[in-house]
Amino acid sequence: MNGRLVVISLGGLCLASSGYSQTEGLPMGGTRNIQVATSSARSVTPASAPRLAMGTVFKGEAKFRAIVAKAERENWRALPLAQRTMRVARELVGTPYVNYTLEVDDRIESPVVNLTGMDCWTYYENALAIARMLHYKPGPYQPQDMLHMVEIERYRNGVCTGSYLSRMHQLEEVFDNNQRRGFASNITARLPGAVRLRRDIHEMTVAWKSYRYLRSNPSLIEPMGRIEARVSLLPVMHIPKAKVRAAEAYLQDGDVCAITTTDLDAYTSHVGMIMRVNGRAYFSHATSDHDKGRKIIIDRPITDYLNGSATHAGIIIYRPDDLPPSAQWQPAIAAQDPKPATATETSDPSHPARRGKAVSQ
Repeated sequence: MNGRLVVISLGGLCLASSGYSQTEGLPMGGTRNIQVATSSARSVTPASAPRLAMGTVFKGEAKFRAIVAKAERENWRALPLAQRTMRVARELVGTPYVNYTLEVDDRIESPVVNLTGMDCWTYYENALAIARMLHYKPGPYQPQDMLHMVEIERYRNGVCTGSYLSRMHQLEEVFDNNQRRGFASNITARLPGAVRLRRDIHEMTVAWKSYRYLRSNPSLIEPMGRIEARVSLLPVMHIPKAKVRAAEAYLQDGDVCAITTTDLDAYTSHVGMIMRVNGRAYFSHATSDHDKGRKIIIDRPITDYLNGSATHAGIIIYRPDDLPPSAQWQPAIAAQDPKPATATETSDPSHPARRGKAVSQ
């Protein structure tokens, strides 16, 4: 996606409450617990074949290797996904805000990573991709591994076909698609104060000249319109900003937080992540605001951020999950521990023989 889409029309979706269960307990560590059911259909699609040169689709390899090396030294793999994501996100703070980093060709679509400049959407994607990668497969890690993680999150059903239309261009579809595949939970409908939003999404077909791929391929405009029509019909919920302070206690590190807008032609105007700081849910994001340095920052508590603009309507909260570990863990485990796992070990989903979490590289 590009900067204009992020800032103007990234629909920030919240799905209806089907598939969720909620447990409201006493505050633990400053948060209340939202428990969600996970799907049994969690199939990780293989990486697509390269279509463009690596130098075109991956920028910032030195930063990638520095983050991975630190993650290995400090054994981030042993942390829950939310904590892993926050470790990566903090390493990205200070990165310049840059628009249109995914627009790298006139016709061929490919997963793209740019760690030297990000917009609000690619910030959350990049942090999540590295965090997931550490758990998904053993090292040594290559840029292609991160591109695979991005493809799973960004492309419809986890597959980049080489067509611009295979990329999901609105957050509401990303949240919907990944939840249906069992890789995330949109918890918004389970938060106190949640209400339905209705919008008519058509920004990309109206402003098609602003998008490199559509401008180069006008034949894509009509099918893009059909996608936008389907997105407009999704059951989108949000927490109005007057209710967000009460909902803060349910938000966790690593939650993706989409900012809904008062604009009737879009669901959201911005997206970032939640970081728990001193009992509050702070908003970390890549901001285009010159007063904030046009870079990735850890901003104010989310309630205060929302109250800073009349066009901010509320929030949508999307909680990613780890991917099922790759089969590549099995030979890595066998090489380090030739002793067969016991029946108890192999029945325990947290044991390295099942998940590979504690295997150091």
